[in-house]
This record gives sequence, structure tokens and C-alpha cells, in this order.
Amino acid sequence: MQFIDEATIQVKAGDGGNGCVAFRREAHVPRGGPSGGDGGDGGSIVLVADPQLHTLLDFKYHRHYKALRGEDGRNKDQYGKSGADLELRVPVGTVVHDASTGDRLVDLAEPGARFVAARGGTGGQGNIHFATAWNRAPRTASPGTAGEERALRLELKLLADVGLLGFPNVGKSTLISRISRARPKIADYPFTTLQPNLGVVDLGDDRVLVVADIPGLVEGAAEGAGLGHRFLRHVERTRVLVHILDTSPLAGPDRDPLIDFDTLNAELARYAPDLASRPQVVALNKMDVTDVRDRWDELQNAFAGRGIRLHGISAASGQGVKELLEEVWRVSQLAA
Repeated sequence: MQFIDEATIQVKAGDGGNGCVAFRREAHVPRGGPSGGDGGDGGSIVLVADPQLHTLLDFKYHRHYKALRGEDGRNKDQYGKSGADLELRVPVGTVVHDASTGDRLVDLAEPGARFVAARGGTGGQGNIHFATAWNRAPRTASPGTAGEERALRLELKLLADVGLLGFPNVGKSTLISRISRARPKIADYPFTTLQPNLGVVDLGDDRVLVVADIPGLVEGAAEGAGLGHRFLRHVERTRVLVHILDTSPLAGPDRDPLIDFDTLNAELARYAPDLASRPQVVALNKMDVTDVRDRWDELQNAFAGRGIRLHGISAASGQGVKELLEEVWRVSQLAA
């Protein structure tokens, strides 16, 4: 299924039905009287957070939504039927903005959360409401009011405990495929991952972590380099960031883990200052490669000089992965 995390839609609530002008024409009721009923209320547009959905794909191809209008009132004091609400189901974690003003309207972060995006119009009153002592046969009824209409921008932010960050090809996808049942595309060329992937990690003892693998960042992502930073919204809700580093030959001759670490943290700060200050666990991947093992002591001491504990792992072989997850769990509980 294609992953879509942004969509703009137009919603129109139903108009209220019109009130009716009618009079009694019954036997043995010589003077009759008004009998026009009220119009029904229009249906509203309601957004509902559905945990079974994981993408905004449906809203990419269907952008206009309209609820039913209320029925008009009828004679014999009959009220019009109200229009049914139109429920639009969106993934949990969808943030709704007013597309015209940019204002944030609601964050549907809980399963079953509901938001009335456009309220239906009110039905008009029939002439039974306009009878008075001096006007017993009113020929007046009020029209229904129009339903609300607005453009909405939907933005999906994945709900995860942990976000995996790193340059392209550092092994994030390999790691999430080892620790969970997620099966992202894995290859030896940059930007293999083109969309975020979610994995559920079972640590035992009823301990579970939801991990998000974010497509690789590069220097200048804030200006749109590489894939830009459009996927960073998916780690805004995370409690912990796991920074994956690589110093293997595949990373390139000019790449240095310390510089990579500083560069990506600078990109985080440019996107959202609080992201750069979020708790981080740092891991050097590909410890099964000789070139990486040869630099282990040097890099471990360099990060220790900054007060950062560097974890050595191999996502391919599983070396050090269990210890890394235990540290991530510990940090996530402290940040909760």
C-alpha cells in the first residue's frame, strides 16, 4: 500500500431543510390553522481516528466530501428528516489544519477520537411557530441555514516510542527488520527507504517499543537536499531518538561518524529545536566489518569525551542489538 502522509480535502456539511407553510384542511375543524413543520438539520462532516488505517491514501484520490442536507418540513405538522452525518476515517495521529488560514484545528492522537470538521446547517421553522393571537394564519416560514464549508489539510504523524535517524545506508532498515516484523526495502544504494516504516519490538516481560525508521537525512535537508526533512514530522511524537552511525567503506571515504552526528543534529535543530534536545542513544553499526572494528576504540573515546556512550552493534549479525534495545527502553522510561 502506498504511504501518503499529507492530503488536502474540501468538506461541505449539509444545509438545513426549509420550514413549511401549510394549513389544516380537516373535517369538523372549521377554522383549521397552520400545520407547516420544521425542516431537518443538515448532516455534519466528522473525522474519526481509526487505528486500522496507516496512510492518507484514500484522500489523495477523493478530495471533495459533502454531507446530506435536511429534508424540508411538510404539512400536518411533519418535521423534515435530518441529514445523516458523514464520517471520514483517518489514521490515528492525524493532525488537522485549516487549509486557508494554516491554523491547527485538532490532533487526533487517540483511537476513536472525533472532530466535527464542518457543522451541518439548522433546519428552518415551519409556520406553526409563527401563529399569534392576532395572526392565526401566518404565511411565514424560515429557510434552513447553510452547512459549513472549508478546506482542510491533513497531516499524518506516526505514533512511535523511538525514532531511528541516520545518513542513507547506515543500516536503519536492516536494524528494524531484525528487531521487528517490519520488512522495509534493503539495498546497498542511497535512499533505499522512501517512506517511514513502523516496527513493533517485543522486549519480553510485557515490554513493547514501537520504532519508526525514518528515510535517510543528509546535510542541507532543511533546504530540500536529498529527501529533505519532510519525514521528520514522524519522529516529533517519539520519546527517544536512536542515532545510527557508519564508518564502513560503503559510507564513503570522506564520511566521519562524529561529523555525521553533528550534521544531523544541526538539521534536527533547524527543523524543530526541541527535537535536537530530545534524549538520544547513539550506535555505531556494522561492527562485523573489519574497518569499523579498527576504529571502535578511537570513536568510543571521542564520543566519551563528549559525555556520550557509544554502542557498537551489527544489525546484520545481531551483535550488540539486544544491549542497545535495553538501553533504549531504559532511556524511554526516563523520558516518559
